[in-house]
Amino acid sequence: MEKTGCVVVGGGPAGMMLGLLLARAGVQVTVLEKHNDFFRDFRGDTVHASTIRLIDELGLGEEFRRLPQSRLSNVAFPVPGGPPVTMGNFDALPPPYNYVAMMPQWDFLNFLADAAAQEPSFSLRMGHKATSLVRNGGRVTGVRYRTADGATGDLGADVVVATDGRHSALRAAAGLAPKEYPVPFDTWWFRLPRLVSERGEIAGIVPAFGRGEALLALNRTDYFQMGYLAPKGTDARIRAEGVEGFRRRIAGLRPDLSDRVDAIASLEDLHWLDVRLDRLRHWHINGLLCIGDAAHAMSPAGGVGINLAIQDAVAAADCLAPALLRGRVSRGDLAKVERRRRTPTVVVQTVQRVMHRLLFEPIMTGTRAGAPAVLLFVARHLPAVGKVVPRFVAFGPRPEHAPGFARRAPQRR
Repeated sequence: MEKTGCVVVGGGPAGMMLGLLLARAGVQVTVLEKHNDFFRDFRGDTVHASTIRLIDELGLGEEFRRLPQSRLSNVAFPVPGGPPVTMGNFDALPPPYNYVAMMPQWDFLNFLADAAAQEPSFSLRMGHKATSLVRNGGRVTGVRYRTADGATGDLGADVVVATDGRHSALRAAAGLAPKEYPVPFDTWWFRLPRLVSERGEIAGIVPAFGRGEALLALNRTDYFQMGYLAPKGTDARIRAEGVEGFRRRIAGLRPDLSDRVDAIASLEDLHWLDVRLDRLRHWHINGLLCIGDAAHAMSPAGGVGINLAIQDAVAAADCLAPALLRGRVSRGDLAKVERRRRTPTVVVQTVQRVMHRLLFEPIMTGTRAGAPAVLLFVARHLPAVGKVVPRFVAFGPRPEHAPGFARRAPQRR
């Protein structure tokens, strides 16, 4: 059986960042990604300020800023009968980390892959799906995988890190069961055209609230990325209404966009996200560590899940690299990662649960004025929230810095 130092299963933001960092420490690391490329629409497309700072610490800031992107500088919510309520202004944060970058996630992942490919100890295997764990006695010693053309194989490792998302196959294979928290909504993602006259350099998020439904519009360069929110369990009913029924729903929430709802050609254009909020009681067993959504599935509320996963990856690299270079990773090393990242996870998920209860449940249960009323009250009577929210979204609790072994001076080109 072929062997490497660390197998990272899942080529999302956490997996690619972990692979890059470990490779810069000189660790032999292999990332397995089940798809043949990174091109999948309607993933989270945010790169938060703490991640941008991390990229600068890695000496990759110049290349990152050359990628096509827009900047999210604030979040404003419309309130019936009044001007929009701004809940957070990122411009108030110290520059240059006073914004959240918006870019297609495949661009970001390719950027990380290109940087990692410069390290001789890094390997990325696309079209390789990890199907089960390889064990020796009571320890995980690798993974079994299947390639896109049907070939199978085993890859041994000193440690396996699962970054394969909320439906993690490795988490299930390890017998790790998460504690689930109630979520009042699911999300359907789709695109609508953005007219030239509507385009601008600054990205923004524009929500609209209805009775039992809501709609988010994320301003992208030449289109709106739309997120339709409705109560859990309504996917079958929405699809039974057909594409015309869905178009009417969108036009009712955003009459100003009714002239382009025909761009939703069929229900195949809708990408359903089964929203979950859960957390593992234990993130590891002997030889296996779960991070990111594999350890704690996040709600899209607040848009902070990607940032949290990347911070997990940084902490994991910092804690595991010395042990991997010694050739022996103990359960204590894995527990150290979990201890460091559990508190930030609990804080973020607690905030999301509060948002679900105060903001999203009133919408989903049909209390039309509930959500705007909460937002208006917070904006008028709790001004400190406007200072806390930008920091919380842009950096999150306990943001991580690049380990010393991964830092490089910027390369001028």
